[in-house]
Amino acid sequence: MQIAEMFQQILDNPIPALLIVGNLIIIESLLSVDNAAVLATMVMDLPKEQRNKALKYGIIGAYVFRGICLLFASLLIKVWWLKPVGGLYLLYLTYDYFKKRAEKSKAEKAGIVEQEAEEIDKSSNWLYKATIGWMGQFWATVALVELMDLAFSIDNVFAAVAFSDNIVLIWTGVFIGILAMRFVAQGFVRLMEKYPFLETAAFLVIGVLGIKLMLAIYEHFYPETAAAQFLESHQADWATSIITVSIFLIPIITSLLFNYPKKHKVEAEAEAEAEAK
Repeated sequence: MQIAEMFQQILDNPIPALLIVGNLIIIESLLSVDNAAVLATMVMDLPKEQRNKALKYGIIGAYVFRGICLLFASLLIKVWWLKPVGGLYLLYLTYDYFKKRAEKSKAEKAGIVEQEAEEIDKSSNWLYKATIGWMGQFWATVALVELMDLAFSIDNVFAAVAFSDNIVLIWTGVFIGILAMRFVAQGFVRLMEKYPFLETAAFLVIGVLGIKLMLAIYEHFYPETAAAQFLESHQADWATSIITVSIFLIPIITSLLFNYPKKHKVEAEAEAEAEAK
């Protein structure tokens, strides 16, 4: 599909296009929350005056690698087998999240208290061990931060391509997400503090996107079927956007109306006190 055709597709279907761009911004921001949390943890063993400097390098790296991965998105669209590979990766991320969540729940039931903040053992990382000797602790940490930036950027590009094959929409949504990343991520942190179940919703969305990418196998081998033609249509992109938005919105609405899923304990207690007054 040529660029002109992509723009025409957007003009012919403005609402689905806006939904896709909105979803891309949300996914970019949500993945950036995890990115920021991991990077913040990684610099904690540096002297206080060096932490902000290392994080600034991390933010620069996040922008650079996301820009590079945007170029990779066009390749991902053209090479069909890269889609199921990306889908498998997204499904692994979802599986890993729910596995760790189940292990944590099991540990809590057993009375085992874990640290709230998960620490990252940099000393066991191959890149950190290879660079600390000649680069020093600060630059070895920065190198590891950049490696994590690259990993998170790959997550983002796989998730973006799952929404649409229209590279113009992908570039628009991810670019706006990059610009808003630093500010929107802070808002999502506060939102997830109030509604902690949104983190689970985010990984459910990533799982849905993984399944959509895996369906590229069916599209490739059975292109003439009605199901394959639907999967390649913009109606499928619209359906994906509606499903992902619903995964986020429905729990928030039910939480506000029926307190299910429950809000954060501190938030719920504060609202109860306000109502009592």
